[in-house]
Amino acid sequence: MRGKRFFRGVAIVLAICVVTTAAWAGEVEVLHWWTSGGEAAAVQQLQKMLKTEGHTWKDFAVAGGAGANAMTALKSRAVSGNPPTAAQVKGPQIQEWADLGVLTNLDDVAKAESWDKLVPKVVADIMKSDGQWVAVPVNVHRINWMWCNPMVFKKAGAQYPETWDEFFAACEKIQKAGMIPVAFGGQPWQEATAWESIVSGVGGPEFYMQTMVQADEKALASSKMVEVFEIFRKIKKYTDRNAPGRDWNLATAMVIKGEAGMQFMGDWAKGEFTAAGKVPGQDYDALTVPGTGNAFLFNVDSFIMFEVKDGDAQKAQKAMARLVLSPDFQVVFNVNKGSIPVRSGISEEPFDAVAVQSMEDFAATAKTGGLMPSMAHEMAVSPAVRGAMFDVVTNFYNSDMSPQDAAQKLAAAVSEAKM
Repeated sequence: MRGKRFFRGVAIVLAICVVTTAAWAGEVEVLHWWTSGGEAAAVQQLQKMLKTEGHTWKDFAVAGGAGANAMTALKSRAVSGNPPTAAQVKGPQIQEWADLGVLTNLDDVAKAESWDKLVPKVVADIMKSDGQWVAVPVNVHRINWMWCNPMVFKKAGAQYPETWDEFFAACEKIQKAGMIPVAFGGQPWQEATAWESIVSGVGGPEFYMQTMVQADEKALASSKMVEVFEIFRKIKKYTDRNAPGRDWNLATAMVIKGEAGMQFMGDWAKGEFTAAGKVPGQDYDALTVPGTGNAFLFNVDSFIMFEVKDGDAQKAQKAMARLVLSPDFQVVFNVNKGSIPVRSGISEEPFDAVAVQSMEDFAATAKTGGLMPSMAHEMAVSPAVRGAMFDVVTNFYNSDMSPQDAAQKLAAAVSEAKM
């Protein structure tokens, strides 16, 4: 309900301003949250390509919270009637902004560039409002990865796990060898990222869809969900005391340096390994979270464009939209970011083994029912329901709440959020 109230309120402001975004000739002010090493290197490629076409990129980067801080900044700018010309927004929130009538219609670019033929329908539908393109997708991320340092495992005499029993056996050996089993960042979105992968790993695709997409209250309160919370609590035993508040990329650095054995994180973590000069299959390995080998939890980054009156700014917006889905950008951006192209027909050749595996699994799970949107990364449920889930997961992880109570509280919180 909080999200709905905000959008109703800001609609009045933006309707009056129709958006009076200040922009210099050919300039696009872009709000995003790509600030870590691999992410920053990736977004710089778009800046360079835009500059080559004679346009200017004004950076509006807001770090932290997997985009939560950026959304707070965007809402603040929108309330003042001065949003940026482009903003990184995804999932159901695209529709909420579109409903205000303040987004640029990108149908002309989409038609000229054949987006409907190049972008998978499951993604294109998220980018459209009333059948019109109002956002441009950038990439596809896989959430349910587990990043491992092979030297840590070798020193500990541990084996890579495929089941949860094997996972905890490996954690025991790594801990006894004097290293940290799980690199973790104690922030709500990181906790939810690990937790939703456990949901998939414990319950399988059907249970994941029931709980994380349909938000079915009976499934949320089930014994299967209790088991999910039990595993989540047990994992905490194998993190370090400095985990609370740690940024995700610092947790990744612990794996890179050999301080920790594993990290639950989406494939943007690979960008950190790449930036550090590490090679997959040699310096690190990417495994699917135990029990999720036949699942692909996806997250699609995207940009919306706010309406602007200045003609040169409009041209810069359309140029940015076109460049985002161009073959050259799809390759160079995703190689740096650790994600895979959202545009079909891109050769696998420039990508490493992890990305190729991800591309193949993306196609395979689309046919088997294992391709599922990420709740934690704003692709599956409304902001209100997502917020309710986050609150319970975070409160559980940072308290002595029992797994049984957590499952009951989760169902109750989601039920209230739907009202």
